Amino acid sequence: MEGNRLVIDVVDNGGQWTHREWRMLRYLGVDTKIIRNDTPLEELRDLDGLILSGGAARVGLTGELGRCADYLTLNIPILGICAGLQFMAGHYGGQAIEAPKPEFGAATINLSDDPGPLFFDTPSTQTVWESHNDEVSRVPEGFRITASSSSCEVQAMQNQTNTRFGVQFHPEVNDSEYGEAIFRNFVDICNRARASK
Repeated sequence: MEGNRLVIDVVDNGGQWTHREWRMLRYLGVDTKIIRNDTPLEELRDLDGLILSGGAARVGLTGELGRCADYLTLNIPILGICAGLQFMAGHYGGQAIEAPKPEFGAATINLSDDPGPLFFDTPSTQTVWESHNDEVSRVPEGFRITASSSSCEVQAMQNQTNTRFGVQFHPEVNDSEYGEAIFRNFVDICNRARASK
């Protein structure tokens, strides 16, 4: 942490909307930078949280996301978006596959009965923006599904300790109607984690 502001950086995995994630964090008053995904662990700032951005097709399946595996060793909350979610699932023992029905554009997701802190105070059904060829087919042990859609069962997942979160959709895009609330909730998660240290 630097001063009293939260420090949450965004890992650039080549996604088309990485700068939107960074801008959303700035808007919420967070000290944030975009960092390359090959940045060595020892060169990272003293972070309160981290976002693994989306990327090109297949990168979440191949595991070719630079040093993202190293970043997942950090004891801070981490949010994976699109390819970041897919990579996280594979890293922890789940599986991502080529989607039977790729999604591009608006979609409706339904939250689980217990969607967890990332979806705090958002409705059980909401419109999000999709842009993916791949999807998670099996969540890792210790994770649970927190949102689904008619064409993609794992629209969101989180682990049991509320430190790892992933979303298949893009909350940073304006068309995700509760995207700002989701980012705000992640910032709150990071705040609580910092306070508990």
